[in-house]
Amino acid sequence: MSKRDELIAKYASDLKDKCGVNADMKLLTKVTIGCGPSIYNADAATVSGSDAKELATVKNNFLIKKLGLKDSPELDKAIDAVMEKYGRSNRNKYRAVVYYLLTKHFKKESVY
Repeated sequence: MSKRDELIAKYASDLKDKCGVNADMKLLTKVTIGCGPSIYNADAATVSGSDAKELATVKNNFLIKKLGLKDSPELDKAIDAVMEKYGRSNRNKYRAVVYYLLTKHFKKESVY
């Protein structure tokens, strides 16, 4: 099993155990690939739910640039809802999992 396949399995497990979501493995794989090499860097692979700068990056680089959404308070609410679902006390929030949940939230699977 490749390193990427191991990470995808870990993300699927996180979705099931921490978010109560059965992952669409095809979509999760595409989202993970879309994250690029950042998934292999310990710092870049996770999202800090309490860091406003980090959340702004998720909003600007993923929701607005990647998914093509318009900037609105709805985006911040969605990020907040995903952080809540993932568990605020959960230290490691994987970027691929957060992006997957946001993609599902906005029904933007077609982007992938």
